[in-house]
Amino acid sequence: MQYYFKENFMWGAACSGPQTEGSKGKEAESIWEYDCTRQADKYFDGVGNITASNFYRDYETYIQNMKKVGIRSYRTSIQWSRIMNDRDGSINREGVQFYHQVIDCLLKYGIEPMICLFHFDTPMFWMEKGGFENRDITDAFADYAEFCFREYGDKIHYWSTFNEPVVVAEQGYLYQVHYPEVCDMKRAAQVAFHIQLASAKVIKRFRDMEMSGEIGIILNLTPTYVPENACAEDVEAGERANLLFNRCFLDPSVKGYYPEKLTALAREDGFLPEYQEQDIQIIRENTVDYLGVNYYSPRRVRRRSTPWEEKKLMPEKYFETYTFDGMKMNPYRGWEIYEEALYDIAINIRDHYGNIKWYVSENGMGVEDEERFRDDHGQIQDDYRIAFIKEHLRCLHRGIAEGSNCFGYHLWAAFDNWSWRNAYKNRYGLISVDLKNDCAQSIKKSGEWFLELSANNGFEDL
Repeated sequence: MQYYFKENFMWGAACSGPQTEGSKGKEAESIWEYDCTRQADKYFDGVGNITASNFYRDYETYIQNMKKVGIRSYRTSIQWSRIMNDRDGSINREGVQFYHQVIDCLLKYGIEPMICLFHFDTPMFWMEKGGFENRDITDAFADYAEFCFREYGDKIHYWSTFNEPVVVAEQGYLYQVHYPEVCDMKRAAQVAFHIQLASAKVIKRFRDMEMSGEIGIILNLTPTYVPENACAEDVEAGERANLLFNRCFLDPSVKGYYPEKLTALAREDGFLPEYQEQDIQIIRENTVDYLGVNYYSPRRVRRRSTPWEEKKLMPEKYFETYTFDGMKMNPYRGWEIYEEALYDIAINIRDHYGNIKWYVSENGMGVEDEERFRDDHGQIQDDYRIAFIKEHLRCLHRGIAEGSNCFGYHLWAAFDNWSWRNAYKNRYGLISVDLKNDCAQSIKKSGEWFLELSANNGFEDL
């Protein structure tokens, strides 16, 4: 079979500022520098992001290697806390210049920069005032975005407001994985709403400034599946999980309004966020030009087998997850590998979201202890990653052939990078980073294969 993609399909990879740059040159902290220096024991091997992959120092070498593995577009982020030093918006000129240098270097090597304005990295100068629980941050974020548009807008065509905003709410305010490690459904909903409002305000600024590019948002979609023999209660459980984890950002970002069933559920169970009527109008009038989709794993849910008796309200009140024999798993992450979900995402966007243009902004496989796969010539033989990419591209190809308006595929990640509490436990990159050897880089087998994929605009199954 042949799996070739349309002309000008964007073959790329992704990383983020806080996961790659390190803290050198910053005058302000994000929540990550703050947290990892105070709770190092919560990070794998005690490794925070103070050095990360040293992209701040070695960005040109990384970009040269991106070119060598066929990356045509690189999706990364600007760190608010590298650009600005405080809530008053004083500017770190060294940080501003750094991003000019990175963008110019990408363009020099023929790589399209795609810039996201926020990747889980709330500045501590705002976190001290409540972060995204504080309504005032929505205007401050729009001010920061406007500065970036003015500074870099002549070089950037593709902008995104937020990366995986639901993660900020669920991991920071429900499941106590990210700082500030809160468990409160109402506070999580307030954070989520303010992020959506901030996104809309940024889009309004972008259009008021008559910027020449396009602006979107990056959402991690986890298609929800119920058992094959599902009863009505299972279907309802699946619908509620989909509302809480997918449609909560997908609908207002693309359609401009929240699903009625979600607002009714929030009102009924007491987690409806506070808002002003003008907020609803701002969200309605400022939807995205395009959508970035991060896809890793589906969500399998069914009706609860036991009543919810916990004092705290959590999403799991409405469903429980399940497994079944024969599930294909990534044992290092504990995530199901289900490539067919990428086809389902493509068709869902086509049929229910106006067939908005979209691209795969992240998709990848994290593997622990990849050094064991390094051969006598020093190259990591990651055939498992090549197989993973092929499996997902086959399903994506089918969705595009059936009319879904997808314009690109970006692997997570361009190179091995720091991954929050897991640090460098699992490696994702096409390019290996040797932390024990001053972040020395080498191209994995998957990197050589990706070069062929990009050059040929697809692949053949032999």
